[in-house]
Amino acid sequence: MRKNGIASRAFMVMVFLFLYAPIFLLIIFSFNEGNSNAVWQGFSLKWYQELFKDRIIMQSVYTTLTVSLIATVVSTVVGTFASIGFYNMRRRWREPLVTVNNIPMINADIVTGVALCLFFVAAFGAWNGFVEWMETTHRLTAPRLYMGFGSLLIAHICFDIPHVVLCIMPKLRQMDGHLIDAAQDLGCTWMQAFWKVVVPEIKPGIVSGALIAFTMSVDDFVISYFTAGSSVSTLAMTIYGMTKKRITPKINAISTLLFATVLLLLIINNVREARLEKARKQRR
Repeated sequence: MRKNGIASRAFMVMVFLFLYAPIFLLIIFSFNEGNSNAVWQGFSLKWYQELFKDRIIMQSVYTTLTVSLIATVVSTVVGTFASIGFYNMRRRWREPLVTVNNIPMINADIVTGVALCLFFVAAFGAWNGFVEWMETTHRLTAPRLYMGFGSLLIAHICFDIPHVVLCIMPKLRQMDGHLIDAAQDLGCTWMQAFWKVVVPEIKPGIVSGALIAFTMSVDDFVISYFTAGSSVSTLAMTIYGMTKKRITPKINAISTLLFATVLLLLIINNVREARLEKARKQRR
């Protein structure tokens, strides 16, 4: 029995080494003095300094953070109210709609990206054709639409909402449904009952959904590549463009910062969940 336990631990260590050894090497060589990704030439922060001096990279970081923050806020609000709508539906309607909500998370990113790209091309093409007709016949002008920051933001909101709904729905199922009725019997309006009863009960799910939505937006490449057009570029797209040329340790520095950001968000989320679970047990 003891030998089986040792073998299981050894296998687990080997799996983690296989998964994370390349990332550890990437982090180590991001501090390399030279430009080699194989020979260590001394510790230095040179490539991080070069990274923050690169205008293209910093612009892509700004775009990524802007899109991620706006998409997180919008998808969290929409996902919260969508979850409450699903919760109040009858089961025969709720189950099919929840299944439809889960499709984007199961579907391949390449399929979602191509579908959104075709949708934007068709929609913007129809609008631009209408604008051209208005200009030639009635001499009225209107802005033309092209894929760029707006289409990128809409695409991120679309694939973030299902993750928010998936995080909030279990919290709604755990909530006592009679609490809302009790609050309204005591004089609260529906909106007051929502803020004072529902939101505190589902707050852990809202925070978890927002963190996951932000992480997914920062990390996304495939859907952004098909919906960003040629005017904007996210950080993942910039890194992909850099890999087509000579690979420099600046890529290691960018990847290290991305890995650290995502890891920090996961740690914050897990610590918060552990504290909430501990407080819940103490109250019981």
